[in-house]
Amino acid sequence: MPRHTARLRRILAAMLPIAMTAVPLAACGTSDGGVSAGRTISSYDVSDVRFDERIAAMLPASVTDDGVLTVGTNPSYAPAEFLAADGRTALGYDMDLARALGRIFGLDVDIVASNFETIIPAVGSKYDLGISAFTVTRERLGSVDFVTYFTAGMSYAVATGNPRGVDVGDLCGRRVTVQTGTVEETNIDDADARCRAQGRARIAVQSFRQQADATTAVVVGKADVFFADSPVVGYAIEQTGNRLERLGGEFDAVPNAIAIRKGDSATVKAVQAGMQKLMDDGTYLRILRHWGVQSGAIGRAEINPTD
Repeated sequence: MPRHTARLRRILAAMLPIAMTAVPLAACGTSDGGVSAGRTISSYDVSDVRFDERIAAMLPASVTDDGVLTVGTNPSYAPAEFLAADGRTALGYDMDLARALGRIFGLDVDIVASNFETIIPAVGSKYDLGISAFTVTRERLGSVDFVTYFTAGMSYAVATGNPRGVDVGDLCGRRVTVQTGTVEETNIDDADARCRAQGRARIAVQSFRQQADATTAVVVGKADVFFADSPVVGYAIEQTGNRLERLGGEFDAVPNAIAIRKGDSATVKAVQAGMQKLMDDGTYLRILRHWGVQSGAIGRAEINPTD
């Protein structure tokens, strides 16, 4: 791997603390502001979030007995979840919300890095919660219960200037990168099936376990376009020094939600109550503003939405 390619991959994978450009982070098709120019990337300070005895008492002993809230995440999906320069500390709005919930519950929070597609199957055994920008889908609702906390659409990104002339309305024959296990992967696989059914060139779908690898492939010319949640696309554009650009607009905005063991109604209700408290007292919106993604804010934490 060329030296510059390796360096870029490390930057994208770890999201090294660097001075942000004057352009604010983008999310859900808007520019919201947030992390300011010249400021090192850091977590939002949730130390002011107070223990709530009533909400904490809603949790079952299976969660509270060890005094730790164990959260599974895939820290390669900035600005939702990613690693700091030390390669260990999880940053992002999902991680700040996880720590805020821990404060409400009176539990320490242990964030465990995992491959995205392995998190939901391990919720309830290895993890108390899965918090990794999960889109609510009918298939996932068959495996876990969800509590919503955000909404995000999907977007495409290409090299700046779109030198390969990609048309997002016609991706047959194109090389498209996605993160493994995401809704975007499912959607692009469906698009590939339509290309085949029409007798056209197949979409060369490149599926990566780490979003940073999917992004890097486009930056270095090994793929034509990448497909991800809108906040992730906007953040990648900033972190690569505008070597990427969004292609087309945001579409199919859907809820993101926390995954909880199927049928664990006590934990579901506690997480809903905890998230709603953060929404009502303003902590939630302050966290989203810190990361420049407040346009994805919702007003009510819902259980297992079906729309």
